[in-house]
Amino acid sequence: MQYDIIVVGGGHAGCEASLASARLGNKTLLVTGNINNIADMPCNPSIGGPAKGIIVREIDALGGEMANNIDHSCIQVKMLNTKKGPAVRALRAQGDKITYPKAMLKTIRKQENLNVLESLVEDLIIENSIVKGVVLENGEKIEAQAVILTTGTYLKAVILRGDKKTTSGPHGEKTSKFLSQRLKEYGFNIQRLKTGTPPRIAKNSIDYTKTNIEPGDNEPHTFSFTNIPLYKVEDQVPCHLIYTTPETHKIIMENLEKSSMYGGYVEGIGPRYCPSIEDKVVRFKDKERHQLFLEPESLYYDDIYIQGFSTSMPEKIQDLMVHSLPGLENANILKYAYAIEYDALDPLQLKQSLETKIIENLFTAGQINGTSGYEEAAGQGLIAGINASRKIHKQEPFVLKRNEAYIGVLIDDLVTKGTKEPYRMLTSRAEYRLLLRHDNADLRLREYGYDIGLISEEKYQRFLKKKGEIQKLTDLLKSNKINPTEENNKYLERINSTRLLDGITLYELLKRPEITIEILKHWINIDFSKEVMEQVEIQDKYEGYINKANREAEKMLDLEKLKIPENINYENIQNLASEARQKLCSIKPTTIAQASRISGVNPSDISILMVYLKKEKRI
Repeated sequence: MQYDIIVVGGGHAGCEASLASARLGNKTLLVTGNINNIADMPCNPSIGGPAKGIIVREIDALGGEMANNIDHSCIQVKMLNTKKGPAVRALRAQGDKITYPKAMLKTIRKQENLNVLESLVEDLIIENSIVKGVVLENGEKIEAQAVILTTGTYLKAVILRGDKKTTSGPHGEKTSKFLSQRLKEYGFNIQRLKTGTPPRIAKNSIDYTKTNIEPGDNEPHTFSFTNIPLYKVEDQVPCHLIYTTPETHKIIMENLEKSSMYGGYVEGIGPRYCPSIEDKVVRFKDKERHQLFLEPESLYYDDIYIQGFSTSMPEKIQDLMVHSLPGLENANILKYAYAIEYDALDPLQLKQSLETKIIENLFTAGQINGTSGYEEAAGQGLIAGINASRKIHKQEPFVLKRNEAYIGVLIDDLVTKGTKEPYRMLTSRAEYRLLLRHDNADLRLREYGYDIGLISEEKYQRFLKKKGEIQKLTDLLKSNKINPTEENNKYLERINSTRLLDGITLYELLKRPEITIEILKHWINIDFSKEVMEQVEIQDKYEGYINKANREAEKMLDLEKLKIPENINYENIQNLASEARQKLCSIKPTTIAQASRISGVNPSDISILMVYLKKEKRI
């Protein structure tokens, strides 16, 4: 059987990769170990959060599916960091663990050009360092022009609780036993990583009088730019906040050697920014308590997820730990926490397109690349699906720059800096985060999605209308001026704003922190949508900072234009530091800008490299 593209793995990366491939007209096969686990949420029952929520908006702007799917399956939604600047605001939704995967599976099943096969892939068909297909666990071979590996945590996965190890996936499924070994034989560097998940407890066994309620927002939100809110604010399910106690910390410290990690049973490296509760207690001894959230997993069953309480302790110790928490003294544990170890590739062996440097036409996305999180996986899956399609159609790869998207930052970090622990996207990783906001993801990326072929004409025309409305409102504010009349100054004083000494446009007046677009309606009629008014207000108030960020980005883009030839021999460049030479030979950056971001390559090395390239007339 022959396909254009085969996607291996049906997690969040695999869903986006296979849908993008099929929607671009490629005959696509999605191979997954369990069809019922497609788009599964084995860990946190949420989508979004700081930085991650912006990735979801970017996926939507480019034509991906995650935003639309969570809009159809959310049970609570909040806008985070509303008291801070727009650069760090982001949506977070509690997803229904039953509805979310079912909705995604329905989308996949009805997608033209996309077939689903339930099986495990244990090898690749390789000819002359070019992938030609996959080999299933039963020995069957399926050919394809390109293959995308999105295997998540299923490569030689091991579940750990204390000293107990079980070979299985998150739900007891079969794992791929041989694929990572075959990849190693093909020349890939394999690393062992670890992540974990907290216990689930029965809702009716919680004493909610000892918890603080955390409701959703009173205003409805959507991740997708084209959806209207699909839930009622009053129907949202609340979460609850509690804290660890001194007794919790005492139990952990007295039994520390019994945990998989501290007992020496774990080989893999865990996530720095999502540590286990025992790791928090050890690393942050000065903290008397750590916050935990009790989060509902679904409307269809009563399991409550203890967010922030990941552990690899034995089950008996978990009982003591859970029962030491306020409101959980009599909690019934439905599923014990565990750590999971799995094999992953060294992302330094990837190109910016997510094609591997070792095997042509082989792409990888998600946790196999060393990341953590559904959103990071989905963003990579979308890019891998796009670029696999573009590769087999002999088109240039689609690469997002660091000033264009968090997805661009994520991929550039992976392929340029690498990672030795599960990578999590943070706003602090993005140097141009004021440009990469939640509110403007469509303005940044919709044109790309349309040009690639993933955005319909209807959605594109709606986008163009929004852009036109933003410009129209901006022009309106710039063309209307108010003078320092007594009436105007009295009004300004009433709203705690400074009196006018000279005439001023409404556009300039809006730059004042205390002035909003709603206030400007005192002087002129403003009849625009909320999202248009929000966009104009942000662009106006932060215009100076945005312009500064754009100027800094332009300097970086100038270096991005300086391409480094593929056949350059760094051994021929005299005076390069030995570490720089080793890193440049290993990573093979494609531009001077990328070379400058490599750890161990100093500005002096970049200067030497540029002098050499100019001397050789190669830039």
